[in-house]
Amino acid sequence: MSSSTARSGELPLGHSGQQQDASDYAPPPTRPSTSRLPARLTVLGERLSGFSILLVVADLVAGVVAERLTNLPWFSAVALFVVLIICRMSARLYRRRLRLSYLEDFPRSLASVIIVLGVSVGIYMLVTKAGPADRDALNAVLGFLALSELMRAMVFGVSKIARTKLHRGDRTLVLGSDSIAVRLLSTMREHPEFGLIPIGFLDLDVRTGGTARPEALPAPLIRTDLDMAIVEHRVGTVVISNPTASPRRLSEAVVAANRLGCTILILPRMPELYQDGVDVERLRGFPLVRMPRNPTSRPSWWVKRAFDVLAASLATLLVAPVLIGCALAVLLESGRPILFSQERIGLDGRRFLIYKFRSLTPVDDTESQTKWNIATDNRVGPVGKFLRRTSLDELPQLWNIVRGDMSIVGPRPERPSFVAEFTEVHEGYWARHRVPAGLTGLAQVTGLRGDTSIADRARYDNYYIANWSLWLDFTIILRTVRELGRRGQH
Repeated sequence: MSSSTARSGELPLGHSGQQQDASDYAPPPTRPSTSRLPARLTVLGERLSGFSILLVVADLVAGVVAERLTNLPWFSAVALFVVLIICRMSARLYRRRLRLSYLEDFPRSLASVIIVLGVSVGIYMLVTKAGPADRDALNAVLGFLALSELMRAMVFGVSKIARTKLHRGDRTLVLGSDSIAVRLLSTMREHPEFGLIPIGFLDLDVRTGGTARPEALPAPLIRTDLDMAIVEHRVGTVVISNPTASPRRLSEAVVAANRLGCTILILPRMPELYQDGVDVERLRGFPLVRMPRNPTSRPSWWVKRAFDVLAASLATLLVAPVLIGCALAVLLESGRPILFSQERIGLDGRRFLIYKFRSLTPVDDTESQTKWNIATDNRVGPVGKFLRRTSLDELPQLWNIVRGDMSIVGPRPERPSFVAEFTEVHEGYWARHRVPAGLTGLAQVTGLRGDTSIADRARYDNYYIANWSLWLDFTIILRTVRELGRRGQH
């Protein structure tokens, strides 16, 4: 389980053992100040993709028309709509894109239509017991195929006209100001059909020698922080060319832009080796890699949150006798208080109190916040050792999950003093706070518990965030159950 202190008596690899005051910790720069949020929320509302919405509407209209023309039962029409949207979302056919080309999308579109119509027609024939040659079913197949593809082609054409004639597109900021950045911005201006409206350049570190003189640039050089520039200039897309800032500062800026809802496009090194795809687009001759959105901004994250609340609430009811038994055991062994609370760092660097069954009573708050490990402390009695070995001491954290402080799966929540230390020592440690902390996580189920490398833990946590999916959460939960089963046998 992720929230417990280290189970080993030694410090993790890479840990210096120094103690810091919790007040030294400052949240990582992944969240703008609350004073900027109202303006940014307005921008996000204006950035709803009209192109994507029109594609969804076109498919729904085609389905309704096909159902009306062929007199299909309502259940067949509902199955058609639901499966269609799911298949086309899985094929990334509703995504935002730079190049509007109907022909490039046609193979995936046709494949999704075949899958959807096969399912819907199969359901229709199963329920109505119609034969394979049923005329209504055949007409539905042909009618929907013709209507949906015709309407999709119209959406692509209308959207391209809107970009070139009506100047519809994302206000775009180019990160970097070298010759490549200038060429990128000039290409955006010369080809508005890509939907990028350049507003200027921004360098994270204007003191470096690679920055061009502002008077030599074809657009303004904005001298402010990236998150501030995004809010003030209503930026929707950030294109990263060849910035001169350090990798760490660049990563911090990109994560902040992602948290603000911006589309991030990155010009990779060795661009001639990149092939176009759903995540690699082409701005004329420049390949741009589209960075995935932060997991917390995806609709599927709502499913994760709903599952967290439901599962944690149900688990609390099911293990209520165990909770009562643990509470009585702690009370009999060492008296009150039964629960132990400790400050931890969660989403966006916010502090929250984590709850556990008490293994021992710390001398003071400083010991609680700065002592890394109590596994070898002789103050831990038999009950405390049993609770820690079986992870039963962590059951009160179900309440943290219900409250929204934590999730079932996520990075390990750590104390402020250690977060401050690890952020300074380990590259990318701060980026773990892009999602809520978890009761269990990918690092823990791969053996990174106790006396293990903090750098490796951070690497696994960031991998989890970058590749998050509901299925990944499910596999981590299964692996956690297996791990607890093995530990319970020892």
